[in-house]
Amino acid sequence: MTAVRVGCAGWSIPRAHAAAFPTDGSTLERYAQVFDCVEVNSSFYRPHRPATWRRWADSVPAGFRFSAKMPRAISHDCRLRACDGLVTAFLDQIGELEDKLGWLLLQLPPSLAFDASVALPFLARLREHYAGPLACEPRHASWFKAEVDQELRTLRVSRVAADPARVPRAALPGGDRHQVYLRLHGSPRMYYDAYAPQALEQVARRLQRWTQGWCLFDNTTLGHATANALALQRMLRGL
Repeated sequence: MTAVRVGCAGWSIPRAHAAAFPTDGSTLERYAQVFDCVEVNSSFYRPHRPATWRRWADSVPAGFRFSAKMPRAISHDCRLRACDGLVTAFLDQIGELEDKLGWLLLQLPPSLAFDASVALPFLARLREHYAGPLACEPRHASWFKAEVDQELRTLRVSRVAADPARVPRAALPGGDRHQVYLRLHGSPRMYYDAYAPQALEQVARRLQRWTQGWCLFDNTTLGHATANALALQRMLRGL
């Protein structure tokens, strides 16, 4: 049995799917009784107090894990330059998750090309302070080359497998593949569209081949992430 986790970007529970969740507790507590992981996207837009991260950690079962998305101030505003203070502050905040921190997620803007003189020192410094699973979702074609893959492996950075894929290799995991991070944004319209059962069956078969893998649905705008994650769970149980 492979160690696969399935969850959503955020823990909102759409009314249409509320019957699949317990009725007691906070939304996070209810969510965590059904799924075993979640991606915290709100940290991309604004900082949270350490006490907030601690409250979230205390709200979920022992086996539950969070993926914490790094702030856009680091990835989009500073573009990985001169941001050591921002990184330190973020790591201090999410340290309150303790062993419930599963991944650190770094999503890069489509305009950010791979620049070895910027990206590699940034990731190396990040690795000095954070030893856990680290996923990077680049969106510029220059990141999807064999030599970049090797650099990411050396730094133990997993490149996200994403859908829709901006280039064909973006659909496949890269970098460090000891653990795989799959982000499904909705297709063909990112964030809006649901995945058909046939597409989810293909995802389930992919997940079966991975020793360690996370699959996060980010098509949250119309609530499809929850429905797709529930359906994928059922498929995996039946395989």
